[in-house]
Amino acid sequence: MREYLLTLCITAAVTYLLTGPVRKFAIVAGAMPEIRARDVHREPTPRLGGIAMFFGLCAGLLVADHMSNLNSVFETSNEPRALLSGAALIWLIGVLDDKFEIDALIKLGGQMIAAGVMVMQGLTILWLPIPGVGTVALTPWQGTLLTVALVVITINAVNFVDGLDGLASGMVCIAAAAFFMYAYRIWYSYGIEAAAPATLFSAILMGMCLGFLPHNMHPARIFMGDSGSMLIGLVLAAGAISVTGQVDPDVMNLFAGSERNTVHQMVPVYIPLLLPLTIIAVPAADLVLAIVRRTWRGQSPFAADRGHLHHRLLEIGHSHSRAVLIMYFWSALIGFGALAYSVNSASMWIVLGVVFLSAIGLALLLLPRFTPRAPMWAQAVVPPRYRRRRSALAAEAAGAPDAASPQPAAAVEKPESDEYRSPVSAATNGATAIGARSRFLDRHTSETSR
Repeated sequence: MREYLLTLCITAAVTYLLTGPVRKFAIVAGAMPEIRARDVHREPTPRLGGIAMFFGLCAGLLVADHMSNLNSVFETSNEPRALLSGAALIWLIGVLDDKFEIDALIKLGGQMIAAGVMVMQGLTILWLPIPGVGTVALTPWQGTLLTVALVVITINAVNFVDGLDGLASGMVCIAAAAFFMYAYRIWYSYGIEAAAPATLFSAILMGMCLGFLPHNMHPARIFMGDSGSMLIGLVLAAGAISVTGQVDPDVMNLFAGSERNTVHQMVPVYIPLLLPLTIIAVPAADLVLAIVRRTWRGQSPFAADRGHLHHRLLEIGHSHSRAVLIMYFWSALIGFGALAYSVNSASMWIVLGVVFLSAIGLALLLLPRFTPRAPMWAQAVVPPRYRRRRSALAAEAAGAPDAASPQPAAAVEKPESDEYRSPVSAATNGATAIGARSRFLDRHTSETSR
């Protein structure tokens, strides 16, 4: 465990220290696209944060290679080299996209090529545990197609959810933490060396996200861009492929009986990792909903819009920080809930706990729909936003209508929202990223003035 923690800390330190210089480089290089109508941020912000994350990945692999207890991963398995090769390719494509905005189909082809590079070097799915059937060995073509599909789905799921400051890196960090606990349990508790690469990948992925988060929290000073979102998506998929398709469930010897009975009992453990839709359930759901929504409208599945889950949270009335925290909550609930269920699927307390926390999460989602009015005795303990003003209290005591009561639609001033702001061009060399905030015009006003 100490070696993994040291690798995590070094990866986080390298990523954190390099993000500042990378930000300055992005400003000089002009990697600051114009603010689009669907964007949430208020000023042009440099991208290319994936450069620091990639070098953090390289540092983590280099340090692990020189540790006595982790060196065996590089000697007995070619998976770390396969991960580095695929990560370098997808990172290069992301850097070009952050600077030049390449076509979506070209990025999709690059993702498939990166997955194919990892397959050629041995990082592929060899077999699958299927309930009621047993361990099914896959042909090379079947393993290749399933591996490429898993990598592409995970990369785009993470890329789609990267819409708020700190959202993608925080959610992937939570998923990596749950994944690390699962893989470490298989490697340490059952002595299965085949789970060591996935454990190492998860530790490095946590370090990459933790090192980048301080620079990316709201208000973000730099974005990871596609060079970062596609990179962490690929690393997460590589860990899932390593532990799902190459660790034989029969080696654990958890249950006596036939192979079919063994695999059937192991379903709660392997279903969350077969297609990492449980670990990254929220990004995957956002991906599916986006494809259905855009296809229904006759648009390309890769066309950008403001219909993602985080955009809807902002439309409901949540603040930027609260929307990010709610997404964190649901990711942690699903990821760690699946982890707990895989450890002890027969415990009813786990199911009851997940149901209780889901009810809390639902209440948090609907919180802006309510207008809480704190009683008199709670005025001193509730947040200031929920306190009633003295004028409202005096008017209420005199029988006048409360100032907090709903007003006619004509009298309510429409709040300024990012949805109604017109796109703003970035200044030369990204001056607005380090200077004063730009002023935004209402979209309706700007349209009438054209």
